[in-house]
Amino acid sequence: MAFWDDVVKGAGDLANGTVKAVGNGFNATTKAVGDVAGSAGKEIDKVVNGAKGKFDAKPEEVAMQVLEQVSKLPVVKVDRNQFLMDKFGKGLSQDEVGKLLADGPVNIVSKDKLDKAAKACIMDNVLLSSGASVLAGLPGGIAMAVTIPADVAQYYAMALKLAQELGYIYGFQYLWSEKDKLTEEAQNTLLLYLGVMLGVSGTGALLRAGGMAIGKHALKSIPQKALTKTLYYPILKKVLKVFGISLTKGTFAKGVSKVLPVVSGVISGGITFATMKPMGENLQKELSKMIDYNEEQYEKDVKLIRKEAEVIEDGA
Repeated sequence: MAFWDDVVKGAGDLANGTVKAVGNGFNATTKAVGDVAGSAGKEIDKVVNGAKGKFDAKPEEVAMQVLEQVSKLPVVKVDRNQFLMDKFGKGLSQDEVGKLLADGPVNIVSKDKLDKAAKACIMDNVLLSSGASVLAGLPGGIAMAVTIPADVAQYYAMALKLAQELGYIYGFQYLWSEKDKLTEEAQNTLLLYLGVMLGVSGTGALLRAGGMAIGKHALKSIPQKALTKTLYYPILKKVLKVFGISLTKGTFAKGVSKVLPVVSGVISGGITFATMKPMGENLQKELSKMIDYNEEQYEKDVKLIRKEAEVIEDGA
């Protein structure tokens, strides 16, 4: 019953107008999310529905295709520099701004302030996403532009937006290339973000240990070659499988009756609130462990990664 208590609480918060608290940003994000109804949304529709009709469809393949399509949506591309300046730039000297943009806030902001900023970021994005889910469940107007299975794309687009922002708070570098495309390394990072959010074993350790190469952290002596493909590939594959299964099973919103569309929309928003919030908290907790990360912690993470990879391979 705890889950549905959270759903009711989330729906109640929305009904009481908490979404309004995020101000004009809601309208801008809702407009960006509306792009799901464009070509990317249509492609996602084909991928998800096509996979359901094939008994031999692999969840990993579905997940990869959906990730590629969702990553094309404008709302997913977070401008790292602008985001960091909005969150931490006030009152900084020119020298401090340079450090902020080069290395992230980890060297100029206390851990407590980083954690506080991250938790606020989670709530902002959850409220925005929940409000967009309410719109997706209502008839007419903008609501009709965001329809099932585009709700799947909307949900994970907002999850990836949130994940990037949390990553930037804790020192990760900009993920997108000059042509606004994801490199393989960046794509793997997004997969790990999703894996941590979805509770896949070993992803937090892999994100931290691998993040030493992506982020601007102090562990210069760590041998990055220790993280070979044979270690991280099984975990990434598991993330794709878990993600793919969640996609092909459909969304909670599909089980909600459309006979009472207004009630349906509020429940949909409540479900988004109740699920995305803990997903964001999962990622925040794992990323927070990167502050003051040391060689001993790194070795523990590598051992955990190795053990998890062996378990996955043995069960394959």
